[in-house]
Amino acid sequence: MSYSKLRNFHEAQWDEPIIFEQSVPGSRGILLPDVSGEAGVSSGKGLLPTTLRRTQKPALPEMAQPQVLRHYLRLSQETIGQDINIDIGLGTCTMKYSPKINEQFVRSPKFAELHPYQEDDTVQGILKIIYEFEQIMKEISGLDAVSFQAGGGGQGIFANAAVLKQYFRDRGEETQRNQIITTILSHPLNGAAPATKGFEVISLYPDDSGYPSLENLKAVVSEKTAGIFITNPEDTGVFNPIVRQFVDVVHEAGGLCVCDMADYNGLFGLVRAKELGADMCHFNLHKAFSSPHGCMGPGCAAQCVSAELEKYLPRPRVRFDGQRYYTDYDGPSSIGKVRQFQGSLAAVLRAYSWVMSLGRDGLKAVGETAILNNNYMMKRLLGEVRGITMPWAEEAPNRLEQVRYSFEKLLEETGVGAEHVNRHMLDFGFQRFFPSHHPLVVPEPYTPEPTESYSKDDIDEYISALKKISDEAYTTPEIVLTAPHNGPISPLEKDTVDSVDQLAVTWRAYQRQHGGR
Repeated sequence: MSYSKLRNFHEAQWDEPIIFEQSVPGSRGILLPDVSGEAGVSSGKGLLPTTLRRTQKPALPEMAQPQVLRHYLRLSQETIGQDINIDIGLGTCTMKYSPKINEQFVRSPKFAELHPYQEDDTVQGILKIIYEFEQIMKEISGLDAVSFQAGGGGQGIFANAAVLKQYFRDRGEETQRNQIITTILSHPLNGAAPATKGFEVISLYPDDSGYPSLENLKAVVSEKTAGIFITNPEDTGVFNPIVRQFVDVVHEAGGLCVCDMADYNGLFGLVRAKELGADMCHFNLHKAFSSPHGCMGPGCAAQCVSAELEKYLPRPRVRFDGQRYYTDYDGPSSIGKVRQFQGSLAAVLRAYSWVMSLGRDGLKAVGETAILNNNYMMKRLLGEVRGITMPWAEEAPNRLEQVRYSFEKLLEETGVGAEHVNRHMLDFGFQRFFPSHHPLVVPEPYTPEPTESYSKDDIDEYISALKKISDEAYTTPEIVLTAPHNGPISPLEKDTVDSVDQLAVTWRAYQRQHGGR
């Protein structure tokens, strides 16, 4: 069997100063006509209160158009992204191809120039898409109502925690039911978001199976239990096969189940939140549903709830009276807004287009292909790449859409750890991989996710790079330890950055560090 060869990659190396350093006083990209003094033209000062007016002009760079164009094109040549790179390494982020036709839809003036304060009768098209996509997400989740207002997974979990709080407040149980159960391998926000709503969080630890035992859950469930927030599959790729029993235990105690479906890419057409027993869940449209990744910004979480909880969803909601679509602000029990207007509609439009192009059978093929790709990659990595192991939950060998591997053996035998491998991957044209977030139960972690977007050749090429790096670690480790070599930026020396305070993240901070104003 032959595998793809590695490409001869070398990133652009422009000695490119930051744009403020290239500023030339008096340079302009465009000369605007002077309209001061003309009839009907005012300075606009009266439109802003004094407290919001600048006391001096902003210190913006002054450059002509060609220089601006060159600057940003050069920077773009030093940027690795999905369109030019194989992003398998960014596990849990579900980096996949976003069809360019969907980008044309969101960039069309018909959509891009919509204003959120337009009258409903002038935006029937986008309201129809919001309404229809809610019906689609109801089918995908099995639940009864959907809001697209949350700007990402974190806000989606927060919004579900807010609904949970309001639900028990209405029942007169807010004081009694003040505990949330989660697991340490559920996404950290499944504990953090309920905590911000005042809940006490109880975290369950897994056993050798990779998920907590039913006995451990029963030991902490009580009349204080408001609900369980659980990610399934977890970010390690382990699916909890007894999750329905977990939910039943919580339901019997009077609590609700909130299921984090952010890692949904391997479940399309195979598992729904309803059959898991969830009362609420959220999906990330900017991950599994192809809209480019952008948590808390251009991202969007589809918050799905049961019929009993619909009245608590954020407002406004989009309704259809049989003839026209309209926004409904009425909802005395609503948790209110969690984001401006209807949320990030660009993500909704992309996701709607993606789902409509695939249909029911296509979505199932997405899940099946993601699982197949992941298990093919797992078999090759563990069988062919020296120094990689899968130490977590060995009693549960099956993984869905991703795996959390370990480079601990490589580190012990060669002195080369996960971060060294990570930097060296840049030399082969791959983006840095995602190691792990809290909790760090896997030493020297590495979490790839080969979604359905990647071909067998893509996966083979990615594995070839890891095999090459592993071979170098055992024969010439200095090559790996001093990487990257083919990128525009060399690794920082340990002695040069002692604290975050020395990192300049703004122009003003940079000037202060270098003796400027």
